[in-house]
Amino acid sequence: MTNTTLSRRSILQFLAGAPMLPLASSVTGASLLAACGGGGGDGTISAFTSATFTPMAAPSLATPADMATTLVNSSLTVNFSSGGFSNSQTYKLAYQPFFMTGDAVPNGSGGTVLAGGYFDINGQPIIDKSVAGKERQFFSDSPDGTSLLALPNASVAGVTGKPVFAVVQFEYNSRDQAGASTYGVLPSPIAVLTLDQNPSNGCLNLVKYHNVNTSSVHGLWITCGASLSPWNTHLSSEEYEPDAAFIETNAMFKAFSKNLFGSETAANPYHYGHTPEVTVNNDGTASIKKHYCMGRISHELVQVMPDNRTVLMGDDYTNGGLFVFVADKAADLSAGTLYVAKVGTGFSIDPAAPGAALSWINLGHATSAEIEALANTLKASDIMTVTKTDPADATYTKMFCDGVAQWVKLKPGMEKAAAFLETHRYANLKGASMAFTKLEGTTVNAKDKVAYSALQNIQSSMVRNNAAWREALNVTVEKGLNAGGVMAHDLAGGVKDTDGAAITSDWMPVRTRAFLMGEDIASDALGNTSNPEKIANPDNLKFSEKMRTLFIGEDSSSHVNNFLWAYNVDTKQLSRVMSVPSGGESTGLHAVDEINGWTYIMSNFQHPGDWGGIHAKVQATLDPLVRANYKDRFGASVGYLTAAPVQPRLDR
Repeated sequence: MTNTTLSRRSILQFLAGAPMLPLASSVTGASLLAACGGGGGDGTISAFTSATFTPMAAPSLATPADMATTLVNSSLTVNFSSGGFSNSQTYKLAYQPFFMTGDAVPNGSGGTVLAGGYFDINGQPIIDKSVAGKERQFFSDSPDGTSLLALPNASVAGVTGKPVFAVVQFEYNSRDQAGASTYGVLPSPIAVLTLDQNPSNGCLNLVKYHNVNTSSVHGLWITCGASLSPWNTHLSSEEYEPDAAFIETNAMFKAFSKNLFGSETAANPYHYGHTPEVTVNNDGTASIKKHYCMGRISHELVQVMPDNRTVLMGDDYTNGGLFVFVADKAADLSAGTLYVAKVGTGFSIDPAAPGAALSWINLGHATSAEIEALANTLKASDIMTVTKTDPADATYTKMFCDGVAQWVKLKPGMEKAAAFLETHRYANLKGASMAFTKLEGTTVNAKDKVAYSALQNIQSSMVRNNAAWREALNVTVEKGLNAGGVMAHDLAGGVKDTDGAAITSDWMPVRTRAFLMGEDIASDALGNTSNPEKIANPDNLKFSEKMRTLFIGEDSSSHVNNFLWAYNVDTKQLSRVMSVPSGGESTGLHAVDEINGWTYIMSNFQHPGDWGGIHAKVQATLDPLVRANYKDRFGASVGYLTAAPVQPRLDR
């Protein structure tokens, strides 16, 4: 039933540009647009009940332009109740970028700065000199982790509405102008965007771009996924930690050191592979620190649980593990205990299977300050002996690190240094299930007390009889699944570690089970090798508590276009929400239930036109289109989903 009047603010303001409420909020009073439906203006309460996404079709070569850009043909239906009546409003969705990397954007002082631009440790631009006569500052084509937040006392010049901030990190640069790979050789920039939020429709407009000075933390290394902490800070990441045991032969790290410090030997590998935390100031500037006590692994992104102490961490690595950090104090990651999972029998990627129990090995307790001090003074050879050749010595332990066989012997008294600086190897020595492949994004469904982890692919060390597989680790599939999937972890309290000591957390994963899997197929007409109607190679994960929706961004080498999906955990409906340019990756995902009464889904993409074998059937058609759209493939966008074309105005 539809009435012509609504309770004041009874329409859900959704997706920045459409009026929207804090989900599940309600107010009474004035009438609004009849087209919105709703309860009467008789003082009854109007409340959000659910949100449903109507999916879009995957783009095809029938309209190649759609495959070469961001495409949103999905919609959102918001359902609410008032006075015993059920009502709904449907919004057509669209994508709104703040900028494309390489754009000149406002610096807040009357000038401009290069979006995604690279700087050395002294704040000087790093110049691409690969093509004579075309020298220019390097800028990223790979924006990634993004956090949207508001501060109660923020004040920034040029904001006429309400200031909102987005912290955006840039993972890497793919290539120089001559076409040579530059992956990992440049220090990752991170920026704070000051956004002017229009109070009448929630639209966001960029007014200031501030580069965070990272010199105090020795620069940043390959910043990938990110999350917003419950205390309103941006938790960054440094993945693929540089291997300190073999750093002398690491050409990538030498080039990184040269670009950052001006010397191939100045950078210390133990300064990278940690969790950086960015705190935004009221004026749109920010400070940064690294948490050395959370383990040095291939940090993808972390998820802080509702207790503000327990942190589930992604490990984007072959022979990786499931790690949890439990902080000593709430909202303070500077000290705590690091744990790694041991998987019980029953591991499966069949969603119908009950899954496997998890037990937890205590790797040690530390403060960030004491581990940073060790990082400043120790070399890998001080902590352990590592060789890739069998020493035929029983005092060494054979293990696989990133798919490579190694033999490791810990030096006396070096347990703490090993636990926090050589975490992968030490976890192996302690008997952890170091067998996962690319265990990436993490998020939490607090109501159901379930966490989710993205397995970007399920192969290599997880597959029986693979060279890097070990049966004793209890992580075994009989056949790999290149499409990957999402695992669910049931959370509980009252857990003891494997030594019998209590773990002071009510949010520990106690069982892991398959939740949502992709499907490998024979190559289709476009070249997809995973079913385009299912997820493939999930990476970014974010859960909206109020929408009861798991958002999934793809980093797929098996979908010709990568997608952003919405999966309702109650209705089990999977909806394709957005397609990113072919050859690109869906990144920067952040589902924000409410900021100043408005709800947002942040979304970026990386490296459009990064062609691989899967694109053989489309590359010739799409390459000129992608080049025309995205600065000859050097640019990529940072932005958010909004509603279009015209949004109803909320009468406040």
